[in-house]
Amino acid sequence: MSDVARRGLLIILSSPSGAGKSTLAKRLMTWDESLAFSVSATTRAPRPGEVDGTDYHFMEEATFKNTVADGGMLEHAHVFGNFYGSPMAPVEAAIGEGRDVLFDIDWQGAQQIRNSALGRHTLSIFILPPSIAELRRRLESRGQDSAEVIARRMQKSWDEISHWDGYDYVLVNDDLDKTEAQLKAIVSAERMRRPQQPGLADHVRALQSQFEDSL
Repeated sequence: MSDVARRGLLIILSSPSGAGKSTLAKRLMTWDESLAFSVSATTRAPRPGEVDGTDYHFMEEATFKNTVADGGMLEHAHVFGNFYGSPMAPVEAAIGEGRDVLFDIDWQGAQQIRNSALGRHTLSIFILPPSIAELRRRLESRGQDSAEVIARRMQKSWDEISHWDGYDYVLVNDDLDKTEAQLKAIVSAERMRRPQQPGLADHVRALQSQFEDSL
């Protein structure tokens, strides 16, 4: 049997801060180096060391708004005085080449992508912590934030968790290696969904032709 072309997936990972999403995303990209990471666009100024096109696509506000108006953003939001969004063009190019694109976004961005023109190619996965106490412990163990900041993060975390039922899959990250294995299994299976294999129809037609010729 000849290889059948595959269309890429838009893989969305969401979780409250401290649930392990970033670590799992890095492991997923190590597992499959063909995965593309969606680089967000923003209107904020670059910070020292940030590279345009690698860390963010830095845009003027007028350009960003025009891109949104033209339907060029899969999702966008206004956060702390700046705009952020996921440009559509590089994502369309990647999935057309059969490459999956990984998104590290919140539930609002996930919902926008699900409702976009590329929504039918979306795979959304939410990562839950095993408990609220463990979530707090993980945030505190980082040693980066004050008690006040951690309290704000915990409040935001519950807001994120409350939207768990809007995702295709939900994983409880009580063991990182086990969750990684589950994540890989989900991605591997979803890649084989019929809509992700546009070449199947041609392959079946070829089989039909071969069958008829054999009669």
